[in-house]
Amino acid sequence: MRSEASLPPLPAPVLPPLRQEPREDIILLDGGTEAYPRMLAAIASATRRVHLEVYTFEREGVGARFVDALVAAARRGVAVKVVVDGWGSIKASSHLTQTLRAAGAKVRVYNPLTSLFTGRSWRNHRKILLVDDAVAFLGGINIGDEYAANGDVPGWADLALELRGDICRQLGEKLHAGASALTSGPVSLFLSGLGGGHRLRKRYLSAIEGAKHEVVLAHAYFLPDAGFVRALKRAARRGVKVSLLLAGRSDVVFARAATMRLYRELLLAGVHIHEWTASTLHAKAAVVDGKTLLVGSFNLDPLSLVNLETLVEVAEPRIAAQVGLWLDKHVATSRHVVLEECGRSPLQQWLLDVVGLAVARFAERFASFIGRRRKR
Repeated sequence: MRSEASLPPLPAPVLPPLRQEPREDIILLDGGTEAYPRMLAAIASATRRVHLEVYTFEREGVGARFVDALVAAARRGVAVKVVVDGWGSIKASSHLTQTLRAAGAKVRVYNPLTSLFTGRSWRNHRKILLVDDAVAFLGGINIGDEYAANGDVPGWADLALELRGDICRQLGEKLHAGASALTSGPVSLFLSGLGGGHRLRKRYLSAIEGAKHEVVLAHAYFLPDAGFVRALKRAARRGVKVSLLLAGRSDVVFARAATMRLYRELLLAGVHIHEWTASTLHAKAAVVDGKTLLVGSFNLDPLSLVNLETLVEVAEPRIAAQVGLWLDKHVATSRHVVLEECGRSPLQQWLLDVVGLAVARFAERFASFIGRRRKR
């Protein structure tokens, strides 16, 4: 964790007025380096409402700047509500609650650890900042120093979208409505509710099954089910170039082992695999045929099927091309995984299969258990 004193100042971007527009404006943001200044500026300009929903909220560094901005907004009469996950923000939730409530803001800690005793194990994994129902920030970025570059050290590789237009008004109406599907112009926004993230998974499958030329996915925690793996293999075998940008190092213990057990099967089907090692990969995004973008908090793993998640689908070639360039840049500087690497010694392969399979099965069974508890 970098101290706040060591952080470079975040430039304050000049943002357009927060008014509702008839068309949808979409801006791609590369990690916290680009997202945080614009998010803080939006909070500073809020006049009516700020809703921040995030899995991990760090107390220090850039997190302290967000707390200051939220406190200032609440004290000038803006309705401020912050929702953090009880597990993801365990170190900061008490401080956030005390500080923000003292300023007049509302704070909710979603499923604190004590809820485990009642079987409420699912998480709020969303990342949403909505200001005045006129500008929204959605993607995979939490509030923490690791998401922004520090000098020559790159931040975690992640993406967010800044949205303006009627989709923001719709989001403001559906924040607490459970599962929702919103559409305005080229933007579709999906919120998973108590029914889980199966609808979000179907959006990925539909895009992959409809691909004609190329599919590029960047996913931090890649533990897809057998049906999803088959969809990728079918696409590759019918001539679609399928490329995966995966984590060469992960913040989750054994997650990479669970992913690596799929490498040989995918490579044999013609899927291209690249591992990002310059920093932690945290993105959850895909570009299909250079025209359609999928990005959000939704991971291709069992837990995202039961957690609260978001997914934005953008049918806008300009934005898809920008993300395509981001993916190309990261792929070009990643390690290309080849089939020969999968020819480990029998002992190495056995250990990888055992560990990877154990992690994958645990995630699947835990997600299934949570899903059953949610339906009661």
